[in-house]
Amino acid sequence: MTRSLRLVQIVFSVLICAMVPGGFTPHRVYARQYDPSLFAGLRWRMIGPFRGGRAVTVSGVVGQPNVFYFGAVCGGVWKTTNAGRTWAPIFDSQPVASIGAVAVAPSDPNVVYVGSGEADFRSDICSGNGAYKSTDAGRTWTRIGLDDTRHIGRVLVDPHDPRVVFVAALGHAYGPNAERGVFRSKDGGESWQKVLFKDDNTGAIDIAFDPRDSRIIYAALFQTRRPPWNVYPPSYGPGSGLYKSTDGGDTWRQVTGHGLPSEKLGRIGIAVAPTAPDRVYLIVDAKEGGVYRSDDAGENWQRTDPDPRLWQRGWYFGGINVDPRNQKV
Repeated sequence: MTRSLRLVQIVFSVLICAMVPGGFTPHRVYARQYDPSLFAGLRWRMIGPFRGGRAVTVSGVVGQPNVFYFGAVCGGVWKTTNAGRTWAPIFDSQPVASIGAVAVAPSDPNVVYVGSGEADFRSDICSGNGAYKSTDAGRTWTRIGLDDTRHIGRVLVDPHDPRVVFVAALGHAYGPNAERGVFRSKDGGESWQKVLFKDDNTGAIDIAFDPRDSRIIYAALFQTRRPPWNVYPPSYGPGSGLYKSTDGGDTWRQVTGHGLPSEKLGRIGIAVAPTAPDRVYLIVDAKEGGVYRSDDAGENWQRTDPDPRLWQRGWYFGGINVDPRNQKV
């Protein structure tokens, strides 16, 4: 990883946290240690854009270290081709502004998927109207269905096939609906199959591949509701939980016990270490919340950090990432 790309990743992490009202930091930003002299000439500055609100999704492009996309919760999709020096709005022609997820196909940088509707259930949450796709790196867009998902937490594209895509849909914020859970398309969004569904009150919030085998998938279901008369939504619906598939999403089993918390279980964020795929990290909102780690692909778990600052507003944000070169960071 180049020094410039690593710096851009750190800047994005800090910016996303800084955009949260009140300035709280919902999760720690872990960075590899460097010689301080390397940063002596750097000064923090706002790199924009200057409208769009909070950002909950960022995607880079394999082989193009200066190109990034991000989705604003009420400001559409933005793109930079010069590592953040300038940004261009590329989604303003579409009939929705709230973005919950952006994903670029690793095997084809021209293919970009967008899931509309932020999935962080604030009192001023903005909803979406389904999924979108671009085949020309964001110049034009096509709406590809899932219209009633309302809030999409993650889009995941198969690393070898840009036509295979998964969507984690949280569903309606204020009431039950059927179009929620994990959806899969094998034809680039022409058709969709609901492959993981629990009930009309439970949606999906995160999903991740095993880096060595995209047939192995982890998914987090989250049962929550945004009551209009309450500032904080109920976070611990009984439908919440972690699931795993080993056949590309055809079948799933719930992962429970063996060190994983269950009491007041809420939102779960997932990350699999690229350099050690059996190592899986979770950030868990629960009575005994915090960071959990498995070293055997989800069979057993240990709580590695119980700091409540990591998860005490887990219904609002639950993101975790692993350094691409260091499984311990």
